[in-house]
Amino acid sequence: MKLTAAMAAVVTGGASGLGEATARALAAQKVAVAIFDVNEERGSVVASEIGGSFHKVDVTSDESVSAGFAAARAANGQERILVNCAGIVLGARTVSRDKESGAFKAFPMDQFERVVAINLVGAFRCVAQSAAGMASLDPTEEGERGVIVNTASVAATDGQIGQAAYSASKAGIMGLTLPVARDLSSEAIRINSILPGIMETPMMAGMPETVRGALAASVPFPKRLGKPEEFAGLVLEICRNAYLNGESIRLDGAIRMGPR
Repeated sequence: MKLTAAMAAVVTGGASGLGEATARALAAQKVAVAIFDVNEERGSVVASEIGGSFHKVDVTSDESVSAGFAAARAANGQERILVNCAGIVLGARTVSRDKESGAFKAFPMDQFERVVAINLVGAFRCVAQSAAGMASLDPTEEGERGVIVNTASVAATDGQIGQAAYSASKAGIMGLTLPVARDLSSEAIRINSILPGIMETPMMAGMPETVRGALAASVPFPKRLGKPEEFAGLVLEICRNAYLNGESIRLDGAIRMGPR
């Protein structure tokens, strides 16, 4: 699909990290970008800098997502592009020992449910609502109505110790990609997922330099952390390449994560 100034996009989690880089990359192609995020202060700054719009959206809420899409469409028109980057990371072992009492305790289920609610259910909520809007559009010259990109993770296949919730949520993103692509094929809407490896995000920036260096050294090639701009570049290619559909693509420097 050719990216043009007449086109609108929605990026969830667009206030920082991979989402921010994606919002900036789409805006650089003259696409009208709406940012969905819970960080109103940072999201408004990014939207202002790229000439887009910001909408405070909680992806765990049907009402919040519906209101976000309504506001974004009022500002920019019906989106042809949706990029889901909203997500959280919480780590805990399935069973762990309390340091003080020595007793074993189970994974806190409220944390498991929260990770899945945001990373998986929230993403699908946005996919379904966006696709319903895209289906109403006339096809482009290439015959497409829209394209959706979800963010999974290499943890979907290489989950490490303490990543049960996160890995399950990202494996779910990977698992829904093909069936949703088949669901939406009759409406000329594509969907793909990206599985990033160890990326240079704000969370990673807060780690000690020794830890960051060790992580970078573990990447076969290139021996560094991935750049958000590289993620954004793949998003643009997925948008442009009409034959890329129903696929989950690793973006990881050939890393395969060990148990810890």
